[in-house]
Amino acid sequence: MDQATPLWLWWQSLLSAFATVFTQPGWVRFVPWVTGMVWCWEEHPLTQLLTALGLESRWRVLEHVAEDGAWDREAVERQMLRLLEQERPARWGASHPLAVDETQWQRPSTHVWGACPVHEASARSPHRAETVRAHHWVGMGDLGPGRPWRYLPHAARRYVRQKPWPPGDTFRPKTALAVELLGHAEAASRAPLLAVVDGASAVAPVVRSCLDPAAGRRRIELVTRRRADARVDQPVVSRPRAKGRPAKWGRRLPSPPPHRYWPTVWPSSRAWGDGRRRQFQDTQRQGRGAVSGPQLPVHVWGVQRAGDEEPWFLVTSALDLSAAPVVEAWAARCRQAEGFRDPKQRLGMAACRAWTKEPILRTVQVQLMALTLWRLLHARLDQAWGAGTWWRKPEWNQRKRHASILDRRCLFWRYRAEFAHFLVSLEDLENIPHSPALNGDLAGRVT
Repeated sequence: MDQATPLWLWWQSLLSAFATVFTQPGWVRFVPWVTGMVWCWEEHPLTQLLTALGLESRWRVLEHVAEDGAWDREAVERQMLRLLEQERPARWGASHPLAVDETQWQRPSTHVWGACPVHEASARSPHRAETVRAHHWVGMGDLGPGRPWRYLPHAARRYVRQKPWPPGDTFRPKTALAVELLGHAEAASRAPLLAVVDGASAVAPVVRSCLDPAAGRRRIELVTRRRADARVDQPVVSRPRAKGRPAKWGRRLPSPPPHRYWPTVWPSSRAWGDGRRRQFQDTQRQGRGAVSGPQLPVHVWGVQRAGDEEPWFLVTSALDLSAAPVVEAWAARCRQAEGFRDPKQRLGMAACRAWTKEPILRTVQVQLMALTLWRLLHARLDQAWGAGTWWRKPEWNQRKRHASILDRRCLFWRYRAEFAHFLVSLEDLENIPHSPALNGDLAGRVT
């Protein structure tokens, strides 16, 4: 059975969703850039991408697109959100779960745009420098429920501390970047959002903008991990006072370390996490968080999972969630860590060969898009050909249940000659006048 043609049609139909946010020549160059990003094995400079595709003569044109071509990054992000809502809408009950976190990777040269010094106190090797130069990114993506959950990144923002910020750019803190990303997701999603963030992002600017939004915006519920020094008080008890201002906060709840002294029971339950169902005990208290304010109630969960030395202390503003959904949502954050690891190790993010501003921003966006589109194609393959039929279990791991990035890359590499032919034929569309109706007709034009 010839699988090259349907594989290419599925892949091109995903990429054709972005035809309306590029010019026609720009989209024709955008397709081989994303395709080559998932095709190459190790390094991912533009020259090697085009060499793997057999399009070495197109290097100068693609370099111009990466540096000076018309590219609206926010429009591309919005289109990615629309594509996710159409292909694989992330729904967990009535909510749309997503994760926001930050990551970094090193940069060896001081001449790379946006790189700033970072002190790594917990260096894993004594021969590794404690101070390095790195790029910082605030990323966001959908958390698709399943076994395991899946992470689909669709947006990221570059962050630099205020002192080393490049001249000519406006400094913005990480909290403002996180709020901006959540606002874009709220505008694009039809379901209410449930944001899973770490304790460093659960600060007053982010929490209050989500729980007490501006006019015209919907409320975004949060699930986060409580810090050891976080303050949570009981609801204030209204009673007459002889003098002074009325109380805003009730009695303060104990901090996490003496959690065993909370006067509540610890029932047992089970939740999906770390690839299997695990038993845990939990206890719950309702209070008012210092970052959310005295008027907004939150639930504080103490969770002791079987096999863990230390308990979790989770805080959520979604009062209708029980312990098991909160534990599963928080455990799903490990998929975002894998979503940062895979582009670094497999898509060249840790060895980005860009030096100036626009190529850096566009290359990172292409890498995140490539990972998401790749996983969307994975879902189509499982639906059409059956899970486990287009990839093989290795002899040393017969219990393998899910295809890896290498399995998908091997599938692409198997039909590299056919894909190179399709990409060359795609350049015929460069001279065709651009039309919105062309978006739904691209998949059949090349074959």
